[in-house]
Amino acid sequence: MTRSDHVPVLQLAGLRKQFGPMEIIRGVDLAVGTGERHAVIGPNGAGKSTLFHLISGHYRPSGGSIRLRGEEIGGMAPQLINRRGLSRSFQVTNIFPRLSVWENVRCATLWAMGYRYSFWRNIERLADARRRTEEILTEINLLDRWRTPAGVLTYAEQRSLEIGLTIAGSADVLLFDEPTAGMSRAETDRIVSLIRKVSENRTLLMIEHDMGVVFDLADRISVLVYGQVIASDTPERIKANAEVQLAYLGTEAA
Repeated sequence: MTRSDHVPVLQLAGLRKQFGPMEIIRGVDLAVGTGERHAVIGPNGAGKSTLFHLISGHYRPSGGSIRLRGEEIGGMAPQLINRRGLSRSFQVTNIFPRLSVWENVRCATLWAMGYRYSFWRNIERLADARRRTEEILTEINLLDRWRTPAGVLTYAEQRSLEIGLTIAGSADVLLFDEPTAGMSRAETDRIVSLIRKVSENRTLLMIEHDMGVVFDLADRISVLVYGQVIASDTPERIKANAEVQLAYLGTEAA
């Protein structure tokens, strides 16, 4: 399977979200191909985070459908969507600061592997969970920081850890919400390399404001303006789209 395979793993049709009289998402149609890296861009207030909340189950749609591998997931609880193979990160880093890096990842790994809370089980004897935790820490380049409390990691390392928590459940559809926000150029470059690595053999849908990151990573880009997708195409065609330049990128994008 290649990055150009457009068999949709995630498909939105006529998706709407209304808060009282205010309609935030206004009939979004979007298809994300299997194995694709797909970016959603748009100005502040366009509805990007609301769109992610709908896909991941934190909001119920007011109308339309959300299908994951052909199954309707719109309005389903977040944990049930996660168990079907879709996992997300958030704009604000969401980790356990007092636990070590190892303990953070192991918590996510245990739940994903089917282990539940038990006073009688010695967690240190679970060899399969230990192996999976080590694999993830190696993948996100934090194995040498395994003893470190998560709260004292650098910001970029915390974002890397959150990516590790996102992939701990073996999800094959990942939603990343502004993964490089607030980073220096060097930190951004490291996170971009990590995202490229962890999204191999997975499908990625991301919100990102850094156009360098978007055009570097994305196979396709969708532009959301006032709750509607005004264009969805390859990076080259998005750059050349006059409506996109006017609405978001500005004339310099030409």
